[in-house]
Amino acid sequence: MTERLYYQDSYLIEFRARVVDVSPDAASPDRHRVYLDRTAFYPTSGGQPFDTGELNGLKIVEVVDEGDRIAHVLSGALADSEVEGRVDRARRFDHMQQHTGQHLLSAVLIELFDTPTISFHLGAEACTIDVAGALEPEQLREAERRANEIVFENRPVSVSFLDSSGDLGLRKPTEREGLVRIISIDNLDRSACGGTHVRATGEIGPILLRKLDSIRGNLRIEFLCGGRSIARARADFDALSKIARVFSSPLDETPGLVDGQREKLQESERTRRRLSSELAQASGRALYGETAPGPDGLRRVLRRVESLSEESRAEAQSFTAAGPAIFLALTENPPSVLLAGSKESGLHAGDVLKRLLGPAGGRGGGNATLAQGSLPSKAALQELTEPLCRELNFPA
Repeated sequence: MTERLYYQDSYLIEFRARVVDVSPDAASPDRHRVYLDRTAFYPTSGGQPFDTGELNGLKIVEVVDEGDRIAHVLSGALADSEVEGRVDRARRFDHMQQHTGQHLLSAVLIELFDTPTISFHLGAEACTIDVAGALEPEQLREAERRANEIVFENRPVSVSFLDSSGDLGLRKPTEREGLVRIISIDNLDRSACGGTHVRATGEIGPILLRKLDSIRGNLRIEFLCGGRSIARARADFDALSKIARVFSSPLDETPGLVDGQREKLQESERTRRRLSSELAQASGRALYGETAPGPDGLRRVLRRVESLSEESRAEAQSFTAAGPAIFLALTENPPSVLLAGSKESGLHAGDVLKRLLGPAGGRGGGNATLAQGSLPSKAALQELTEPLCRELNFPA
């Protein structure tokens, strides 16, 4: 049974211990799993990742909770019977800030809106909690304000161990039996937790709510605490400053200018699409006039284009609307076919493509006058081209 030193002291980053078992790691023969009589390394558990660091100079690759024992996966073989462990202090303290910040934020959401936290995840760059129900943006801003208010109050954060048979007064009931480790934020929260935490809320640092997503009927809140929130705020400020310099405007006026430019771009794009469509239609009409009819009176055009687009379809429809005609376009990017036929052609474009695409491994469809399909490869397109041209009576 491994004695968990971090239960009593989350700030402990150096310790000595005795090796009680060593075995090769099943995932990699170059690594070894080491079991100690005591450890300060936190294993992945409760949404919090494992600590990193060294044992006798060997890097910790992973720390695994195996119930009563904790496995330390090392980067190489360990021959010593006693070890000196060093926990990566920066990673440990970052996790302490994020985890205690989560307790505080979850307690505030209960205090203000009676909204319970369902799950917690501490990621490499950001943290998330999933909460039941939905909250308005203004409510979340109020939760952020209240959480930071408690940070500034620097309330004590304490660790205690109580028997589960008593009234523990927890924010969320625990299924653990026997002795329960409880993390308390003074006059705010009591939670059963095995994670690492700071001694006072002031050490959490600023709490920043970043992103909201709806996940299976619940709300996922992305947040940052301490050093992470400061680094993110600096990155956000730098990015916004660059945008402001582009517009030669004060930072606070930049959102309005960006919104105005977005509207102008959207209007320009609408104009571009309209003009492109008109040009394609004119091209289709001109192409019809330049194309000689075949013996059956149908004018046929085969186009190989870089890619199929709205302009391609507009040209095809304009060509076939001018009179008896068939328009076929092929592209390799990605392998695709566009087929259009006038009413006088007697062609049902959708039926033709469906019938010929299937054996070639493609799929597609459309109506009588316009159809489009895709193929799995350039080779499939090449194989389809000959029977398709033969079906449509294109010259060999």
